[in-house]
Amino acid sequence: LGLEVIPSAYELHSEAGVPLPMGVIDKVNVEMDTRLNNRFMDLRKPEIKAIFELKSIMVSLIEETVRENGFTQVYTPKISAAGAEGGAELFKIKYFDKDAFLSQSPQLYKQVLMSTGLDRVFEIAPAFRAEQSNTNRHVTEFISFDGEMSWIQSMDDVLAMIETIIDHVITGLKEKGKKQLEIIGKDIVVPSRPYPKLTYSECLKIVNDGGLPLKNGDDLGTEGEKIVGEYMAKQGKEMYFIVEYPEEAKPFYIMEKDGTEFSYAFDLDYKGQEISSGGQREHRYDRLVARMEKKGLNPDDFGFYLDAFRYGMPPHGGWGIGIERLLVKMLDLPNIREAILFPRDPSRLSP
Repeated sequence: LGLEVIPSAYELHSEAGVPLPMGVIDKVNVEMDTRLNNRFMDLRKPEIKAIFELKSIMVSLIEETVRENGFTQVYTPKISAAGAEGGAELFKIKYFDKDAFLSQSPQLYKQVLMSTGLDRVFEIAPAFRAEQSNTNRHVTEFISFDGEMSWIQSMDDVLAMIETIIDHVITGLKEKGKKQLEIIGKDIVVPSRPYPKLTYSECLKIVNDGGLPLKNGDDLGTEGEKIVGEYMAKQGKEMYFIVEYPEEAKPFYIMEKDGTEFSYAFDLDYKGQEISSGGQREHRYDRLVARMEKKGLNPDDFGFYLDAFRYGMPPHGGWGIGIERLLVKMLDLPNIREAILFPRDPSRLSP
């Protein structure tokens, strides 16, 4: 600005070593690995620090919204005897003389709580996925915002609650994070409600028409989600639900649509990327056991979970939202690691 500061005195609190491991004011792009290895220095850049200030504001707004809507905050175990959904994406650890796993999701615990009189619960906590994916959208540890609500009339009650939360978060972030958004140079658009709904079958057609051959039951994947996102962007829509997934493609706890091959499951996509999944759960004991067996699972391995259903369980549904994924799409960041202070992925275990 052409101003000079002439101090009358100064006091040295801590001497800085030279040279610096990386620049903090130059505009030369520094590789991601270098930045992450020197995160303490990277965060001295105003535009980087602003991301994490916005993340903090966003989480506060989420908590504010769900509490106003009658949700109780809970804390579930992150070391478990079995995964919520099984599969190979579990981190196996030694728990004294037993095998245990880091939590993929609080799914089973939050469903059990629906039988206790805690009719609406939420948790914001770490989740772990042992995915061998070195991409700009996958990490092995992330923060998940999970909610579960009982006495729902249909899955639409869950979708409406998610819309309420997202609307409050984006609107609040534009106000409370105005300074940080200006530093980043970003304006966030509040999606219009209600969010559009696309069926899985409609998405398959869009993806196939876009040149990516997928068959019924296939996961849309990164490229498929991107094609659907581009299609929806042409309609002026950034946020949209994908519903009516084949039941065979969804976990055992998702309710089937009677007389059809479909399920009461959904994904919420934002600018061509899934940021949330959820659905209406199967609350009827006999049908839940049947779905477990259909998926090749042994009900005896889920005793504590099934007991909650055996003695009466209200209709319920819920969701999981990746905090970092939501923030990344909101701010159009190029890499999910931009939204995590000290990321973990298959090739990074420190700092």
